[in-house]
Amino acid sequence: MDELLQEFIAETRETLEALAGEIVAWEAAPTDRARLDSIFRFVHTVKGSCGFLDLPRLERLSHAAEDTLAQVRDGTRVPDRQLVNAVLAIVDRIGELVEAIDAGAALDDSSEELLIAALSADAAPLASQAVQPAVHRAPSRSVRLGVDLLDRMMSGMSEMVLARNELARQLRNHSTLPGIEGALERLSQTVADMRDTVTRTRMQKIDALFSALPRMVRDTSAELEKQVMLTIEGSDVELDREMIELMRDPLVHIIRNALDHGIEPNAERQAAGKPAAGRLVVSARQSGNQILVEVRDDGRGIDVERLAAKACKLGIKTAAETAAMSPLAKLELAFHPGLSSRDTVTAISGRGVGMDVVRANIEQIGGRIVLTNRRGQGLTVSIQVPLTLSIIPAIIVAAGNQRFALARQAVEEIVTTRGAAVRIDNVGDTSIATVRGRRLAVVSLDKLLGLGDSEPRTLAIVNTRDGEYALAIDEVLDTEELVVKPASPMVMATGIYAGKTLPDTGLPMLLLDSAGVAAVAGLTFHNGAVDFAEVEADEAVQEQRWSALLFDDVDGRRRAVPLPAVDRVEAVEASAIQAVGGRLRIVIDGASVAIHTMAALPQKGEINMLRLADGVSVVGYAIAEPVEIVSLPAGFVAAQGGGMIAGVVMVEGQQIELVDVHALFAEIETTIPTKATCLLHGDQSGWMATFLRPALEAAGYHCVSELVPGERVQVALAMEDADAATIPVAAPVVRLTTSPQRRGDGSVYRYDRVSLLGAIAETLAGAA
Repeated sequence: MDELLQEFIAETRETLEALAGEIVAWEAAPTDRARLDSIFRFVHTVKGSCGFLDLPRLERLSHAAEDTLAQVRDGTRVPDRQLVNAVLAIVDRIGELVEAIDAGAALDDSSEELLIAALSADAAPLASQAVQPAVHRAPSRSVRLGVDLLDRMMSGMSEMVLARNELARQLRNHSTLPGIEGALERLSQTVADMRDTVTRTRMQKIDALFSALPRMVRDTSAELEKQVMLTIEGSDVELDREMIELMRDPLVHIIRNALDHGIEPNAERQAAGKPAAGRLVVSARQSGNQILVEVRDDGRGIDVERLAAKACKLGIKTAAETAAMSPLAKLELAFHPGLSSRDTVTAISGRGVGMDVVRANIEQIGGRIVLTNRRGQGLTVSIQVPLTLSIIPAIIVAAGNQRFALARQAVEEIVTTRGAAVRIDNVGDTSIATVRGRRLAVVSLDKLLGLGDSEPRTLAIVNTRDGEYALAIDEVLDTEELVVKPASPMVMATGIYAGKTLPDTGLPMLLLDSAGVAAVAGLTFHNGAVDFAEVEADEAVQEQRWSALLFDDVDGRRRAVPLPAVDRVEAVEASAIQAVGGRLRIVIDGASVAIHTMAALPQKGEINMLRLADGVSVVGYAIAEPVEIVSLPAGFVAAQGGGMIAGVVMVEGQQIELVDVHALFAEIETTIPTKATCLLHGDQSGWMATFLRPALEAAGYHCVSELVPGERVQVALAMEDADAATIPVAAPVVRLTTSPQRRGDGSVYRYDRVSLLGAIAETLAGAA
């Protein structure tokens, strides 16, 4: 708040110096609308700032002057000498109060009501006021500079850094002069100090953007009759001042949407088992040359199916298009102009405008916006914007035949994979590094960028806000201080890079975004650790033991499953699991896959699932959380009574149930061998194809309506009135009747399923 107050004082002083002349010139030319608008904007700005900074006396004076000038703008007042004198007196008093605030002095307010009264149309001419004690103006310690000048300073500083880097490289390679290293070190220190100073000239704490949020959230939530707790994190992060102003409106849009769309009413939250008060978290952090601002709520999230349905209703998408869209693609519909998930219009949101404008404004400044939806749990809106210009210490690394930069503050340590303290294990498609007992997920930069498939030789232990992981690289080349600028929008849209730079070699190079690399690699962090099954194998007894995945099941029991049967562990949306054909199923890679579960599954949110495969079939198994990979003894105690549990094994003194994957696949596989081929004869109405065929094929019979050359038919089915001479096969015939009354001709009521299947079986047995 102190910084905002000082900025207000500096801006008000600067405007006041020119405003007095403007008012006098306006008196001479009352029809000059441009000067009137300039004066009006000043008092309006002062009024708004005073309300925010809690300066009631200034607010009252500026508000009175604003009302009077508004009457002049509307044509209801004429700016005569009396009105101009009254406005000048108000402006002078504003200047006196500003100086008193800066000096910490007190001013009597007895004359201010007279100044306000003098603004009225029927007021007497303003009498000379008693001279107020002079307020000592504090000596100014700041100079206001144009943005263009600051940009030139930054550009010059960048060139100085590059020249210093080039000089250092040349001296390392060629110079042998004594004392030159000390001079270079002094130059480097001076350049570093100047770099920090110049870089900060345009920087401002993002608190200037966040400080107005508590009041806005309080007022909006009260209007919506909701309880919301706001948490602000990272207020001390610094960002270019112009960028802060450009982000102000998009951030307001997002927060108002979160309060209106996302966070449920108190009663609805309590019914869903949530605290009555919703939670809204606004955070900021720096990642390389990027600033990441996140708005996270714990509300209902976005109903992507409802959004897709509304897109169909409005003609934005067809039903076929939405049916083929992934949940992520449906989520992107939130940015479509004119589309909102709300059915009713409110004063807060629901008009279908806002999010498309937000995205356009963010992309216009070289940023991007990403939605992370957790149905029933909340929505996270991530805004990533570049710093206009920055110089950061970086580590130059090699991957394939390319060079990349890593921000030095993101790298905890660098280790070689050849050391005894480092071990890398492969579990399916995942590599896990154990570094001095600490387990980390491995992301191969070569594989991620498609530069090769070589074995990792060096690991950079990288820290992100959410956790840490090991980045596999070929080698470390150098360390430098680099000038980083935003890359092209297409490059930045990949999410892997934080900007581009030009090192002393003169060849452009991309700066890696450590958090973006983790996101693109699919790493999910929980409490600072990557969510994966950890490797724990004893090399000495590997041949006598076998590996299994230990996990917590959905019924609260801890179980194990043979690791070779596990294709992967993945998180799926609960809404994607449906009860179809008498069991739970999910669509994976275009195929319907059965899911086994030991307890009822939640209807919302994400569910962890084991994808089990035997080389031919795939089965899903819902779990709560993977725990670790363990090495089990060859023997176990067999379970009694069959079912999905094969037996019990001992793991660190605990009795762990072992899932019987053979029984699981046997229970899931319901394909019945074909018993015989049936001819459905005389089906002119289509009843046999519609009603009879599914029942017969479910019982294991293959049904045909027409004969194919060479095909053999074991039994024919015909209605009671069908002419036997028209049946084109010599196979026995089962007659069907439409009457439920028993008849003596051996025909079967067509809806008597048991009798019908029995008659077919008896006919086949007799023919055999």
